[in-house]
Amino acid sequence: MLVWLTMIGVWIIDRFLKVLIQTNFFPGETLIVIPKVFHLTFVLNPGAAFGLMAGRTWIFVITALLVVGGVIYGQFHIPRREMLTRLSIGMIGGGALGNLYDRLIIGRVVDYLDFQIWPFVFNFADSMIVAGVALFMLRLCLEERVKNKAILEK
Repeated sequence: MLVWLTMIGVWIIDRFLKVLIQTNFFPGETLIVIPKVFHLTFVLNPGAAFGLMAGRTWIFVITALLVVGGVIYGQFHIPRREMLTRLSIGMIGGGALGNLYDRLIIGRVVDYLDFQIWPFVFNFADSMIVAGVALFMLRLCLEERVKNKAILEK
């Protein structure tokens, strides 16, 4: 249940934030929140990070569908006690759904988080994908550490 709740929760928050941006900004418009640190900038991104592979929406749609399929598969094959793993794949799946929705409905992804030290604008869905992958990797590292400790103790 954690995977589904996380995935749906991430998607709902992502949609809400993107609708707020779309209804209150024009594409290209920027609101300075913290000067030289953080701005809200409405960008319609036709590609991946930095606008790479613009116009190749089908690649991103297929990738998102594969990710969501993997998350659904994981929902039924990851033991319930592995809460971090289940939370992380829910975050990844929700982020993938958020950007997939944009690509299918708008044809581009709505980006708005503009940290001035970072070279591109991104969104909540992107953040959840990155955080989910980081959490998943942390879980794997912790598991490996426990295994290595057990081997050393033998």
